[in-house]
Amino acid sequence: MFDSFEEAKQFVIENDIRMVDFKYTDLWGRWHHVTVPASQLTPSRVEKGVGFDASSVGLKPVKAGDMVVVPDLSTGFIDPFWEAPTLSFICSSKEADTRLDFPRDPRNIARRAEAYLRELDVAEESRWGPEFEFYIFDSVAFENEVHRVGYRLESSEGVWNSPAGGLGHYIPMHGGYHAHPPRDSLYNLRSEMCLHLEAMGVPIKYHHHEVGGPGQVEIETPLMGLLEGADASMKVKYVTKMTAAAHGHTVTFMPKPLFGEAGNGMHFHQMLVRGGKSLFYDPEGYASLSQMALHYVGGLLSHGPALLAFTNPSTNSFRRLVPGYEAPVNLFFSVGNRSAAVRIPLYAGSATKQRVEFRPPDATGNVYLALAAQLMAGLDGIRRRIDPSEAGFGPFDTNIFDWPAEERKRIKGLPASLGEALEALAGDHEFLLAGDVMDSEFIRDWIDYKMTYEHLEVRDRPHPYEMALYFDV
Repeated sequence: MFDSFEEAKQFVIENDIRMVDFKYTDLWGRWHHVTVPASQLTPSRVEKGVGFDASSVGLKPVKAGDMVVVPDLSTGFIDPFWEAPTLSFICSSKEADTRLDFPRDPRNIARRAEAYLRELDVAEESRWGPEFEFYIFDSVAFENEVHRVGYRLESSEGVWNSPAGGLGHYIPMHGGYHAHPPRDSLYNLRSEMCLHLEAMGVPIKYHHHEVGGPGQVEIETPLMGLLEGADASMKVKYVTKMTAAAHGHTVTFMPKPLFGEAGNGMHFHQMLVRGGKSLFYDPEGYASLSQMALHYVGGLLSHGPALLAFTNPSTNSFRRLVPGYEAPVNLFFSVGNRSAAVRIPLYAGSATKQRVEFRPPDATGNVYLALAAQLMAGLDGIRRRIDPSEAGFGPFDTNIFDWPAEERKRIKGLPASLGEALEALAGDHEFLLAGDVMDSEFIRDWIDYKMTYEHLEVRDRPHPYEMALYFDV
């Protein structure tokens, strides 16, 4: 939004801005913020930032928690949800004493991945197009006590409401794809979300109702640069939740909030670009893919199990990654096949649009880390010239679930749990260390936290369904 402090200050004066908000990302992918009066937007504040306790957000240990967040002036936007006119900036974290970039800050890690791309001189930039799938519910309740556990989700679109009486415009299970009003009761809400996002500088490609009947929707953006795309993803999650809350609804990006219903993915369309053209395009190649693209795909699939520790880093992620839905559970690539881990979109075969889509990810991860990890896997494939066909990853352009069981065994599968994904990362992370994008200690700490406080905490708890299965044994 701004190229200089002077531009930002002039905007504050002309638009009667009263508050300036500094937003930053914790290690796990949630935004935090600290706010100063507009009078405090000074050159010194922009240069030196605002102090915060990094130990409270997973970035540092308690004994050395002091850090500062420094705003990126180019990310400025008016926050539409607050009463006092507020200008928000997305920030990066720096050391409190030296003001050097903090290596573990997720946004700084994403920057280093982009720098490594340019260092290799493979391309000028990478471009990314996430798909945002989420559920809009009317209410949510959950509890986790020693003697009592459970949750309840409500949606006015849910067909389960039919016996209670109403207008009859319910959406059946798995029947929500591109549903039309009056069944699609969320059109106005989605449109308001998109208008807010466009006002905040996030371009919108389209929005629609998704497959899940009880309130699943999707918003999609055009392809953007890596850092720009990650920042936009944070804005999308913020705006959708805040807009829904203003209308008495609630939004979740959980991969699998409903048993037996469609899950929420966050598929990433991606390509490398030079001179405004996709380096993934070759009209003579398979699916119009260049050799570089195939090697990039080889990297994504070779490192796929380890990638999931960053792109699907929740126990709930693996409730979605199960056979029988469109969610990919096998490591192969294909044209148009939505059960493939890497899909080549049929409608994107041109010199400016040719791309690949990595379909396993969801929105429970830190988007800066998820994008950086995917780029590093693809670049490793290019650097090592990994041929996906020679590595056994296809292409398979038929329905593999129609294959005989013995033949299907030759297709490598994705991890079936967060624990398996973390173990895969422990054994395969050298590709993330290139260019000092990540370091071994950071990866070890990520694995330890996720294993201890998420995987084992969920594994060790009795499941409600186990009561029905085993209580009377």
